[in-house]
Amino acid sequence: MWIQNDVSAQPYNTFGINNYFKTLIGVDKVSDLFYIKEILKEPTTRILGGGSNILLVEPNVHPVILIDIKGIGVIKEEAEYALVQFGAGEVWHDAVQWAIANQYGGIENLSLIPGKCGAAPMQNIGAYGVEIKDILHSVTAYDTQSGSELVFHNEECGFGYRTSHFKSKWKGRLIISSIILKLSTKGYHTLNSSYGAVAKQLEERGISNPTIEDLGDVISDIRRQKLPDPKLLGNSGSFFKNPIIAESVASQLQATYVNMPTYDAGVGEKKLSAGWLIDKCGLKGKRVGETGTYKNQALVLVNHGKATGKNILDFSKDVQDSVKETFGIELEPEVNIW
Repeated sequence: MWIQNDVSAQPYNTFGINNYFKTLIGVDKVSDLFYIKEILKEPTTRILGGGSNILLVEPNVHPVILIDIKGIGVIKEEAEYALVQFGAGEVWHDAVQWAIANQYGGIENLSLIPGKCGAAPMQNIGAYGVEIKDILHSVTAYDTQSGSELVFHNEECGFGYRTSHFKSKWKGRLIISSIILKLSTKGYHTLNSSYGAVAKQLEERGISNPTIEDLGDVISDIRRQKLPDPKLLGNSGSFFKNPIIAESVASQLQATYVNMPTYDAGVGEKKLSAGWLIDKCGLKGKRVGETGTYKNQALVLVNHGKATGKNILDFSKDVQDSVKETFGIELEPEVNIW
């Protein structure tokens, strides 16, 4: 464990917002959480992972706990599957690459998603037909109220679209220290390659029977083409959730916007593309001062260099207002506002 005071937040958030953390405490062992249990009970304490899903608006944040608990290990392996544990501080894409390199499948569609493993179940991260809930076995978390470690199995996590109990009713109480994924073993992989852009890329490459390596490579390339590198252009990936609405409302909208894409989201519901809605409002690639939307993906808000968190937040509200006025749809931020 280490402690620093008056630390620039710029290296710790992918938007590159240059605010300050009054106190930054790095935690690399579960036992550290027990040592700072009184600090964890303070209502102003914030938990930080990879900083890829936060927008810093407050000029100073205190205190901030950086979760850097590492470790990857196979807990159990059977013929068809393996249970693999990842420390919350492991970089998510590194975990994906490790799994692919060791011939464990089910995780390859989630390649190149920014952030760390601890945030994966919190957000129920997903991409190209796969969500973390599809492969998650259990989560170990520290309870700041009781000062004990608890284990939550998949069905206890309250997974929904880009959410979970860790993000909602347990927010601020539980700190994820590790996750266990149930991954397929070599010879038993079930690939999810039917998603439009993925299938197209595989066809263009002449790959008819893709491996998990092929799928990981294709999806990584697609994401690189669509999303800016935060090291070059500050961003947090998708800023808004794709809205889920009643199927009847979606049908009414499609009567006016015949090319509007929709996706099944459960009985009587459809998921819309937030990026498409924003693009249709003429906001793709729009720049206002030092912020705006990315030129290749309207769903991504960016920092052109000197934007403050408030600049980006104000712009995001303008985007929400435009979509609401045009389509009657309310966009909900996917990022956490600090």
